[in-house]
Formats: sequence, C-alpha cells, structure tokens
Amino acid sequence: MSHNQLDSLIRMVNQIAANNGAYQTEEAAQRVASHIQRFWARSMKTLIMDYYHEGGEDLSPIARLAVAQLAQPKEAIS
Repeated sequence: MSHNQLDSLIRMVNQIAANNGAYQTEEAAQRVASHIQRFWARSMKTLIMDYYHEGGEDLSPIARLAVAQLAQPKEAIS
C-alpha cells in the first residue's frame, strides 16, 4: 500500500473512533477494534498495526487503544 493509502486508513480509524466518542474510552476502543476486525481487509489491518508499532503518532487516543487491541496476540486478549 502507498503512503496515501496509509493516510486514508489513519483518517478512517480516527473517524470511527470519533464516532464512538460518546462511549467510555475502553468501550469505544473495543467498538473501534471490533469494526476494524469485521470490516477491514487483512492488508488494511496489517498496515495500520505496522503503523501503530512504528509509533502511530497520528492516531487519536481511542484509535490507538483500538489498534493496540488488534495488535495483541490472540491468547493475550481472552
């Protein structure tokens, strides 16, 4: 994916997070992570998680928490 695609993903995840801003932070992050898990292609998820691991400085706080949840190994989530 190109840098423009990454910018689009960052903008999208931040918008999803903003749309869930009425919820408590943890619940909002869980809702965002669930949305990404259900609706984003694997390549999109991989790109946003790689960005998170590189610092993810443009992610909003809720978006950062959501991507952090996605980036955890499956065993650590349960």
